[in-house]
Amino acid sequence: MSITTIDANLFRTMIQAGYNQLHQHAEYVNKLNVFPVPDGDTGTNMNLTMESGAKAVADATFDHVGQLGQSLAKGLLMGARGNSGVILSQLFRGFSKKIEAEETLTAQSLAAAFTHGIEVAYKAVMKPVEGTILTVAREAAKAGEAAAETTDDCAVVMEAVVDNARIALEHTPEQLPVLKEVGVVDSGGQGLLYVYEGFLAGLTGKEIVGTNFDAKVREMDSFDQEVNIEHKQDLVTEDIKYGYCTEIMVSLGDGPTVEEEFDYDIFRNFLNEIGDSLLVVADDEIVKVHVHTEEPGTVLNYGLKFGALIKVKVDNMRKQNEEAAAKREEEIKAANQPRVPYGVITVAAGDGVADLFRGLGANGVISGGQTMNPSTEDILKAIDQVNAEQVIILPNNKNIFMAAEQAAEVSEIPTVVIPTRTISQGLSSMLGFDEQSTLEENKEQMMNDMNNVKSGQVTVSIRDTEIDGLKIHKDDFIGMIDNKIVVDSPSRFNAVLETLKQMIDEDSEIVTIIIGEDGNQREADQLAEAVEEIDDAIDVEIHQGGQPVYPYLFSVE
Repeated sequence: MSITTIDANLFRTMIQAGYNQLHQHAEYVNKLNVFPVPDGDTGTNMNLTMESGAKAVADATFDHVGQLGQSLAKGLLMGARGNSGVILSQLFRGFSKKIEAEETLTAQSLAAAFTHGIEVAYKAVMKPVEGTILTVAREAAKAGEAAAETTDDCAVVMEAVVDNARIALEHTPEQLPVLKEVGVVDSGGQGLLYVYEGFLAGLTGKEIVGTNFDAKVREMDSFDQEVNIEHKQDLVTEDIKYGYCTEIMVSLGDGPTVEEEFDYDIFRNFLNEIGDSLLVVADDEIVKVHVHTEEPGTVLNYGLKFGALIKVKVDNMRKQNEEAAAKREEEIKAANQPRVPYGVITVAAGDGVADLFRGLGANGVISGGQTMNPSTEDILKAIDQVNAEQVIILPNNKNIFMAAEQAAEVSEIPTVVIPTRTISQGLSSMLGFDEQSTLEENKEQMMNDMNNVKSGQVTVSIRDTEIDGLKIHKDDFIGMIDNKIVVDSPSRFNAVLETLKQMIDEDSEIVTIIIGEDGNQREADQLAEAVEEIDDAIDVEIHQGGQPVYPYLFSVE
């Protein structure tokens, strides 16, 4: 069934699908970045730019495609980040300008819109380079125009746009030597292809088959840390001619500093004289500038002649380059290091808690826990980073068990999971770790040791309820022992103390209190005094944990 017209609802669907497809693959696009001093991650920048445009369309109530296009263009302009985001915004600024009078789109007006987008985007870039997002967009638009000469089906036109974008992207390494050297396609072009693939899926209702260009040049599986390190060549800082990446946004005609009426060509030509990598985009209300220069102050002052500065960003690229070079040196050293015998990975929230684990021998800490459960991918990345011959994982939360076990199952490194349900169990289990023991021996001993501790914690109730006969009131403090709620009190101090009283028995020797970001040292000291009044033979240890959600974690051994 052919699609001869695109109405406002279908256009909305296309925009949302384009954003969704790019959003899902933003990290992949980031991996294609090859330049030593990028202005930002391409995938992240394009994703955030497209998100702004998609939100503007979603918020608009127009039943007119041309009006929705104006919303899209404005949203993209205001949200554009980095070169890739700005160029993306200009492609659709031209696209939207072409359709502004159209209530619905035909195959011919759709193709013409893509072509006009190219014209506007090329004007925004002072020195266009082949093998980039512009090349991909241009070749895609040509195919769309050709298709529109032989069909009235919008889907056929969009398929031609996607197919030729894919072909053009595949050829970008032949046009840009740095891409061929690293073995990747252009990141901006890849991001644009994802958007176009989403448009096609939204238009036809068919499942998206995303394209990752990793086979024609080099398998992306090989574009890992090692390849990345080998091929990213450092710039010599002294060779950077223009050292400040400068971005401004000017609200034209606003403010007391206005001296001149804005003229695009004069404005752009002035800035071109004091820098390079220039991008200038504008509409009737806003002008956005990106330029590399030695005179960021001149750029700011020049912008003030035409209106009020509503955004200013200046980055020292020489400093960025030095930091990037230092980081790559560290990565090279790390990549060449032999594997350590053991990697112990723990999940923890709070810098102080993380330091406690490191002090006991953990060499990998994943930030997470309650309300911040890491994914299987997060855990697999941690396994790689510890660079060990065998790995032990402490999830410290029952909601992380499955992800940890799945990571252990698919990891190529021998890995076991100690089923720790709390931070206290995790810390206690570390006491059983022995680098000289086998993986199975460590698992057995650490599981035994984790059961030698009673775990307590206090937090705030978010609703009224009743559990095991205990009435719990919203906003009261609740005390838990081994994740079972045993105390409800309007007083935080009383909630902790009453919970501790239920944990302490005649065999108790050590009480440990870990202060969270909502707790404080004074109250912890008062709790320690109260514990000593219960049994003066008990030793009390207090640590700053910095964990969220729980003002206090505590344990009894």
